[in-house]
Amino acid sequence: MTNPYPHHQQDATAEASGEIRRLNWGCGGHPEPGWVNSDLKDDHPGIDVPCDIRDGLPLEDSSFDYVVSIHALPELPMTDLVGALRELRRVLKPGGVLRLGLPDLDRGIKAYLENDRDYFLIPDEDAATIGGKFVTQLLWYGWSRTLFTLDFTEELLRQAEYHEIVACSYRETKSRFPEIVELDSRERESFFVEAVK
Repeated sequence: MTNPYPHHQQDATAEASGEIRRLNWGCGGHPEPGWVNSDLKDDHPGIDVPCDIRDGLPLEDSSFDYVVSIHALPELPMTDLVGALRELRRVLKPGGVLRLGLPDLDRGIKAYLENDRDYFLIPDEDAATIGGKFVTQLLWYGWSRTLFTLDFTEELLRQAEYHEIVACSYRETKSRFPEIVELDSRERESFFVEAVK
């Protein structure tokens, strides 16, 4: 696939210096400096690769050391998840790492069952009942189309042909890239998982 974003393709000097290439997939309106930022949105400055992953990423095969995605995968329909994970795998170098941060359905259920209103980020004016807060947060006002548990995520990653799938804590990595955790956010409501191509 030809890369229409050649200014983000690693040049010979960067390759010779061993520069780490990293992709922030599903960055939303918050692109990060030092990353190749990709999102469906195309109207935010700093988004380098505006595209729908379901149409393929206009990036070279095996071109990234690692990919991070925080709370973007839930916006895809369940039937598109494995394809998206395979596309992220395609752009990873052999031995490259995918790190996902996802909303934790198990934590949400626990908070709901324990009537822990403080767990939910939803203000009373948006949803006053514990059930309303639970549903609104897990579906994030209708943006999320798929819910995630750790075991379901591991299953999807295996289907997408990743290996060495491990759960990680917030700001903790099992990979050889200590800086892979830089984008971690939403600690209280998330779980984190890494997988290797």
